[in-house]
Amino acid sequence: MITPRKLLMTALLVFALPATASTTAFINATIYTADKAGVITNGTLVMRESRIVSVGSGAPPAGATIIDARGKTLTPGMFAPLSSLGVSEIDGVRETNDSGSGHGRYSASIDMADAFNPLSLRIPIARVDGVTRAMVSPQSRPGGSVIVGQGAVVSLGTDAEWMVKPRAAMFAEFGEGGASLSGTRATAAQAIREAFAEVRNARAKVTREPNLDSLLSSADIAALRPVLAGQTPLVVHADRASDIVAALKLAKQNKLRLVIAGGSEAWLVARQLADAKVAVILDPQLQLPNSFESMGARRDNARLLHEAGVTVAFSSDKTASYNARILRQLAGIAINSGLDPQAALAAITLHPARLYGVGKDLGSLAAGKLADVVMWDGDPFELSSHPEAVFISGTRMDTSTRQSALRDKYMRMHRLK
Repeated sequence: MITPRKLLMTALLVFALPATASTTAFINATIYTADKAGVITNGTLVMRESRIVSVGSGAPPAGATIIDARGKTLTPGMFAPLSSLGVSEIDGVRETNDSGSGHGRYSASIDMADAFNPLSLRIPIARVDGVTRAMVSPQSRPGGSVIVGQGAVVSLGTDAEWMVKPRAAMFAEFGEGGASLSGTRATAAQAIREAFAEVRNARAKVTREPNLDSLLSSADIAALRPVLAGQTPLVVHADRASDIVAALKLAKQNKLRLVIAGGSEAWLVARQLADAKVAVILDPQLQLPNSFESMGARRDNARLLHEAGVTVAFSSDKTASYNARILRQLAGIAINSGLDPQAALAAITLHPARLYGVGKDLGSLAAGKLADVVMWDGDPFELSSHPEAVFISGTRMDTSTRQSALRDKYMRMHRLK
C-alpha cells in the first residue's frame, strides 16, 4: 500500500535528482578567479547546470560529481576581444571570408552576426585551448568605410544558442587605416563627425538641403543611434599617440563610449586615457615599431597603462584572425614585461567581457556567473601547459578538432596507433 508518507518521499527524491545530477564540484584546485577573490589555493568550485554556485574553500555538496583538481589550475574561459571566428575560414580564399565590406563610404549597419557560422572549423581549434567566448568584429577592406560595422559577442560552445549579445560594438578606423580608406587622417575624422551629425539631425528631424545627398542610409542611422546615445561602445583602431588623442576628442565632443584598439603608443597618453576611462585593446608582442604610426612601441606598454589605471585587453593580428588559441601567450608575454599575472589574466577574460557589456555573466569565476571554466594541467601562462577540460555554460566540451581527427586517421592508416 502506498502511503502519503511514501508519496511525499518519492516526490522529494524526484525533485532532488536534477540538481544532484547536474552539480559538479572541483576540489583541491588552484583557482585564478580573475576577480576580487584573486587566487584561491586548495579551493573548491561548484557549478550547477549552467552557473557557478560557489567559489572558495570547504567540502563539496552531497551528491555532486567530484573532479579532483589537485595540482591543476582553474581559470575562466578566455574571451577574444577581436576575432574573425565563424566568419573566415581561409584568409586566401575569398569565398570563405565574410569578415568585412569593401563597398560604400559608410557600412555602419553591417552586422557580423548575419555571417556567423557556429560550425566553423576554426572554432574547435580555439575552444580546445581555452577560448570560450569571442567578439566577432568586422574588418576594413580597400574601398570600404571608416565606420566599418557592428560586431557580436558569441559563444564557442556546441549548442545552438551561440548568440550572446548582438550588435555589441561599432567599429571604426583612425590613423593610417582611416587615411587609406578616406584619403587622410583629417578626412577620416571628418567622415565620422559628419556621420554623427547626420544621426543627430535625423533624430531632430532637421531637413537637409535638397542639393546634398544623404551620407547614411536609414539602416546606418539606426545602427549609429545607440552609439551616439552612449549605449554601444565605439571601438576605434588607432596606434599613434596623436591619433588616440584625436579619438578622445571626438568621443568627448559626441559623448561616446570609446575603446581604443591597437594602441601601440598608448603609454604616451596613459593619463588622458585613464581620465577619460577609455580602455585599450593592444598586442603585447609589439615591442618594436612595425609602421610609422607605431614608432613609440615598447614592450611594457600594458604595464604602464595598467599602472596608470587604464583597463587593458589583449589581441593581435593572429588572435584576431586564424589563431585565437594563443591569447594566453599574449598574457604570458605581458607578464614577462612586468604586468601583474592576475591583471594579465583579466586582460583575456574579464576585461573583454566588461568592454562589451556582458561582464555580469562572463569573464571571471564567481558565484552566479555562467560556468565557463578551464582546467589546466599547470600554469596557464606556460607554453608547456594545456587544458585538460573546457566547460562552457557548465557543459564539458569535446576536445577533438579536424586537426586531431586527421592526425588520428593517418596514424591508424600507418599503424602508428
